[in-house]
Amino acid sequence: MATAYTVTEITHLIKETIEENPEMHSVGVRGEVSNSKRHALSGHCYFTLKDKGAQIKCVMFQSAARKVAKLPSDGETVLVMGRISVYEAAGQYQLYADSLFPMGDGILMQQLEQLKRKLAVEGLFDQERKKPLPANPAVVGIVTSPTGAAVRDIITVSKRRNPGIRLLLYPVQVQGEAAASSVARAIAFMNRHHLADVLIVGRGGGSAEDLWAFNEEIVVRAIAESEIPVISSVGHETDITLADFAADMRAATPSQAAEMAVPDMAACEDEIRKLERRAAQGLVNCLRLKKARLEMAMSSEIFRDPHLIFAAAEERLDLATDGLMRCMKEMVQDNDHRFALLASRLEAVSPLAVLARGYAVATDAKGGCITAIGQVAKGDTVTIRVKDGSITSVVDGTVPA
Repeated sequence: MATAYTVTEITHLIKETIEENPEMHSVGVRGEVSNSKRHALSGHCYFTLKDKGAQIKCVMFQSAARKVAKLPSDGETVLVMGRISVYEAAGQYQLYADSLFPMGDGILMQQLEQLKRKLAVEGLFDQERKKPLPANPAVVGIVTSPTGAAVRDIITVSKRRNPGIRLLLYPVQVQGEAAASSVARAIAFMNRHHLADVLIVGRGGGSAEDLWAFNEEIVVRAIAESEIPVISSVGHETDITLADFAADMRAATPSQAAEMAVPDMAACEDEIRKLERRAAQGLVNCLRLKKARLEMAMSSEIFRDPHLIFAAAEERLDLATDGLMRCMKEMVQDNDHRFALLASRLEAVSPLAVLARGYAVATDAKGGCITAIGQVAKGDTVTIRVKDGSITSVVDGTVPA
């Protein structure tokens, strides 16, 4: 069975699906303007883009509309740059416009989209290659115009957050034909001489033409190749350039870029004080625990009489010694008994025992035992062993059995 949604739920799901698609974050749409109007109070501009096959609702908020020299008129063909999302209250998808160009500028925007796709395929915008910003930079490099509001904002915010931070400005042109090469050279120079721990690259607000240097390939590649982490800060929050995609971090404004790059010393000091309090409390708790354990040990019977520590061991030793002595005694008695048995058995087969019963053993002159009459002849000397000594005699003759 298919899942059942409320209208709100399915509309929100459609919005999330569209916004999760990276291609919808920055698109260019060309078409004919109709139903163009500007709200008298908010200053927002609403219009429809259409062609022969379809149409799409467009919204340009006041912050973006005020940068457009001439708002579109009905029937005019324009190229709109922006993002696609869903206006949930009306249940319709819309193009939220960041910038607008008459079709005379359309070729330039097409070239921008082609360059964006080319660089994306090369991996210059991949999230995996982006570097983290240093937590405590010693030097913050700034690549911008020395006379614009951007550098003043960066300096003001940086000094407020950390008066001891070192700021190093590389002055560049930020608009005009030479701007792109000027910015790219500055980034390369800062990297070649390792002059900063993090770079802020950008400028203040302006028209799309004013910001165009930060869409140039030479600038995008310089940012992507920078070994020093780069924060891009070009224009206002709604301004998007290719430099933003290549940078390690994008700031909506120069002031926000300074906040990203420079740690807030007041916040750091607060954190240090919190850690100090936690460490002190931890030490107090540790000492309290150790003291309680010491007092418990001192109140124990063993602590008062250390001999008790060895009493059980001594008792076990005594028992083991008694057991060993009993074992050894039993072993000796068992061996004595076995020895007596073996001695009696040996005694039973001893030649001396045979002699004691009245038998005798005869040996010839060489000591060989005589067991048959054929071993001696008349006149031979023989020795006869009896129980209490030996008898030497001469053979007078032999008598067969």
